[in-house]
Amino acid sequence: MVINKKKVFVLGLDSMPPELVFDRWLDQLPNIRRLVSGSIYGEMESTIPAITCPAWMSMMTSVNPGRLGLYGFRNRTGYDYEGLEFANSRSVRFDAVWDVLSKVGKKVVVIGVPMTYPPRPVNGCMVTCFLTPDTKCEYTYPPELKAEVEFLSEGYMLDVEGFRGDNKEPVLKGIYEMTRKRFVLARNFIRSKDWDFFMMVEMGPDRIHHAFWKYFDREHPKYTPGSKYQDAIQNYYKYLDMEIGEICKLLNDDTMILVVSDHGAKKMIGGICINEWLIQNGYLKLVHYPPETTPFNKLMVDWKNTIAWGEGGYYGRIFMNVIGREPKGVIAKQHYEHVRNELIRKLEDLRDENGRIINTRVFKPEEIYSECNGVPPDLIVYYGDLFWRSIGSVGNKSIWAGENDTGPDDANHSQYGIFIMKNGKLQREVRLKGVTLYDIAPTILHYLNVTVPDSMEGKVICNR
Repeated sequence: MVINKKKVFVLGLDSMPPELVFDRWLDQLPNIRRLVSGSIYGEMESTIPAITCPAWMSMMTSVNPGRLGLYGFRNRTGYDYEGLEFANSRSVRFDAVWDVLSKVGKKVVVIGVPMTYPPRPVNGCMVTCFLTPDTKCEYTYPPELKAEVEFLSEGYMLDVEGFRGDNKEPVLKGIYEMTRKRFVLARNFIRSKDWDFFMMVEMGPDRIHHAFWKYFDREHPKYTPGSKYQDAIQNYYKYLDMEIGEICKLLNDDTMILVVSDHGAKKMIGGICINEWLIQNGYLKLVHYPPETTPFNKLMVDWKNTIAWGEGGYYGRIFMNVIGREPKGVIAKQHYEHVRNELIRKLEDLRDENGRIINTRVFKPEEIYSECNGVPPDLIVYYGDLFWRSIGSVGNKSIWAGENDTGPDDANHSQYGIFIMKNGKLQREVRLKGVTLYDIAPTILHYLNVTVPDSMEGKVICNR
């Protein structure tokens, strides 16, 4: 008699919000509904900042962004003015779940998890993520796996080209094509590879939210009634549900199934031009104000008279120009907290064009992380509690913007994503509160009877 061994299958769906999955469309998603039935599930709190990097790595290492030293896709590498550098897998100094499992002889398959490029050796196989430059790169471990990936997927897709563009038809087609290829590959690997742990992340939900949110959300400032894209997100969710159903057919009752997202999504009302605001409030000085909209890294900054500058993104980061820390610092160390608190006070009082307060939240890194490695920002800013994004460019003389400066974008991220945990034992449906993404890695290791490293911060998810 063959005895099935315990396995864990993790399906990552980037940017899936509980408000849509559980509260709005669940009855139209029969396979997700079936997973929820007899499972522990609910909303799952993300990292601060609630973005793909660092969130997926924090989930898989159970280590907060401060300890990882990852405060976004791009990070300062020193206290100079040379801008930010992109993080990659070499930036991660802690073991992810697949590293821990590999060291104890468990077989792993990893597909598309952000921050896995360049690929690192595992006891099994790895296909890297959308941050891979292109498929000409070495994006698999072992390297010879690449030919199999390309063959099975009929040309692998790492991401959707131009998803922040105005031409929506190729974007929608690309999202479906990318998702289909990833699930085809996953189903083949589920059947053909020896594995104890299998994880794939699909970026399609994130891409479709950013490209199509305004077409269905009647409260979006750019809502377009009657658009042919009004059901684009809902129809894609139904397609995802079908793919999830096909995956579940391949998994036995001894396989714990985890469906997780790194954060959620919400409408984007607009953007706050962080450096325009700093200029208008006397914190940032330029040698010349640009005649047209210009990225911050191409501006001529008068550093000897600059107190602070900022970076754009779905959240804001503010860096302060401190004497003895930055090369041309102007803030005396004894005045650092006074200036920082002044910035917080003014930022939290930010208004929209009509003078209404937008409920901005500002965080000091050392107050939200247990330690701060690398070079943390001095402040992390959630403009309008993430209904507004941060825009770093300068040139329009306004602190408000209706468009993202990197291309059309309908959605921002939200603080809570989803989790569904089905292990074949729980018979009743439990919607659990208080789960954070740090809890996922310890839960996986516990189920596979592997010791949870002391470095991990989360708790094993159970019916609390």
